[in-house]
Amino acid sequence: MDMRIGNFSVGEVMEWQGVYRDPLEMYPDASQLEIDAHRGWLEPHSIDPETGNVIMAFRSYLIRTERLTILVDACVGNDKERPVRPSWHKQKWPWMDNLRAQGVNPDQIDIVMCTHLHTDHVGWNTKLEDGRWVPTFPNANYLFHKTEYDYWEEEHKSQAWARDAFIDSVLPVVEAGKAVMVSGDHEIDHGLWLEHTPGHTPGAVCLHAENAGSHGIFCGDLMHHPLQVPESQWSSIFCEDPDLSRKTRMAFVDRHAETDTMILPAHFADVGGGHIVAGGPDGKPIFEFSR
Repeated sequence: MDMRIGNFSVGEVMEWQGVYRDPLEMYPDASQLEIDAHRGWLEPHSIDPETGNVIMAFRSYLIRTERLTILVDACVGNDKERPVRPSWHKQKWPWMDNLRAQGVNPDQIDIVMCTHLHTDHVGWNTKLEDGRWVPTFPNANYLFHKTEYDYWEEEHKSQAWARDAFIDSVLPVVEAGKAVMVSGDHEIDHGLWLEHTPGHTPGAVCLHAENAGSHGIFCGDLMHHPLQVPESQWSSIFCEDPDLSRKTRMAFVDRHAETDTMILPAHFADVGGGHIVAGGPDGKPIFEFSR
């Protein structure tokens, strides 16, 4: 589905979408009673009616302005050695075909912006060529938050699940001279800037896009699932700092509830974008998809 933020065009490049896992496993602070209260507005697009498991997507976003073509997040990737995650191991996803279906070839990407450096956000940064990992997007600058890079540069040495992704999908970009390290909040171009939103990871960022009176925020894994809009106090098992993640997310939801700001998370199923609106159980906000 194509969306617009003012005159900016926004497309989705899907890698995978489907039934994922039990929300009680994903959100340690949740109860079944609390989850069930939201099934009415989440089924069938975001919760599977049969199993009660969450439905999630793995996608990138493609932003096209008059000056730039920007890829937001790079999913899991193909041919990657991921033995600790068998469902991601040496895959052959149709992601590249889906990118080209948007009318964009890899050499037309100007900027790759990873909201953070978890395995499922960096994979397509690189491709396997003659037995070596090389940047997939030869003409792009890759934006990494320095806090994020420094954290994983150290952590990948001791975290087996993070090691392979850092070595094959981040380091080759740095070694090729394609990485641009940014700090704090960072302006990319007129109407495009990064906001440092730590918690899920130390250097996680949101990308703001503002044009012609419209505002959208690509928020990565600040929220993994629409459940975290009304229940913004729930941090997932994937958060590096659950307490800080909770604080950052609760402030984000409060700030953008009942506004015209489009929210574009990385993993919400259905279409990616939507708005935080009133009308949920117990007076809580919910996520209204831009179908």
